[in-house]
Amino acid sequence: MQQELFIVREPLLNTQERVLGYELAWQHVINGGAAPTEAEATELVHFVAAEMSDNDDVAPLNDHLVFLEVPVGLMTGNTVDFLPSKGVVLVVRGADLAMPGAIESLATVRAKGFGVCLREANLPGLDKAVLPHLSYVELPVTAGDFAAQLQAYKAFGMPAIKLIARQVSTWQAYDLCASVGMFSFVGKLHLSPRSGQRVRDLNPAQTIILQLMDMVRKNADVKQLEGVLKRDAALSYKLLRFINSAGFGLGCEIQSLKHAVTMLGYSPLYRWLALLLATATTTGYSPVLLQTAVIRGRFAELIGQGFLPKNEAENLFVAGMFSLLDKLLGVPMEDILEKIQLSEPVTQALLSREGIYGPFLALAEASELNNKELERMASSLCISGSRINDCHLSALAWAQNIEL
Repeated sequence: MQQELFIVREPLLNTQERVLGYELAWQHVINGGAAPTEAEATELVHFVAAEMSDNDDVAPLNDHLVFLEVPVGLMTGNTVDFLPSKGVVLVVRGADLAMPGAIESLATVRAKGFGVCLREANLPGLDKAVLPHLSYVELPVTAGDFAAQLQAYKAFGMPAIKLIARQVSTWQAYDLCASVGMFSFVGKLHLSPRSGQRVRDLNPAQTIILQLMDMVRKNADVKQLEGVLKRDAALSYKLLRFINSAGFGLGCEIQSLKHAVTMLGYSPLYRWLALLLATATTTGYSPVLLQTAVIRGRFAELIGQGFLPKNEAENLFVAGMFSLLDKLLGVPMEDILEKIQLSEPVTQALLSREGIYGPFLALAEASELNNKELERMASSLCISGSRINDCHLSALAWAQNIEL
């Protein structure tokens, strides 16, 4: 039986913890730690290229970078030509530079407009002829010779080549890399809270949003909703901005809450209030965490479409978003659930990943966390790897379009 292929992503953060892009890879390649074979890299390129050409939302991920590891041997053929060059960075390992024609291959893809990132290279001994063809260089922070590698990079005197930290597993390591201007691939680090005091009480804006969510759940009159929302003009502005950035294809700009309800109905309004609640925090959450919550919510919703009725799938967005709400708000999940009147199935999914929504939320979460149980979980829901991958990239692209 052929192994299912699942896309996993790793976020690349700048020094302000904002997402610059993602590396996309097959799960089994990441778990094995070895470089992808040419066959594996070719299949990944073809899949990502097909998604970008078939789905207008995916390309070019709203100016976010996409990193794909591609052996040097594939760079001179037409494999990479399936990809749009804008925003795509091809990753090559240092060992590949010893192959005949390697530098010429890098020059070829650079001439086509691709970025090139060098991984696992000994910078002090690097052939200087490679430098003009590089956009990024990676350094593992766990390397014993990290300081020497950093000095070798500085000696290049080429600030156009950006430095990227790898294997950043603690916020202390991230802060150290940020202090010297390095971008960082952070694995699962962004899901770990920074040390500091947690906030146990919701702020006034969040209290207003919770009241609105309860009113929407009870189908309150729009005039009543508008009356509550008028207490905070900033919330009204942010809510309309979210709705208008989502790309519903309405052909007009939503001008008011009443207009939004008329055009979209009540059910979608609940999701935007959930997003508004997450962004109304004063805890100083990492921007990547909010983006992850949006992706998780959309991912869970897309997976559930076709298996659940439309309103049930929309509830999956809320479940996905709220699954990170405790980290976003700095409030324990139990305290949040005491203040928010959620349906029993959503609460069940949040607390135990069980019930009607639980398996879909768990599947989205497993894809994001590179969980080795992913294939088993997908199989239990009779969902193919290709469908999960489609949903994953669509959710990723959709989240980039939300003006967070």
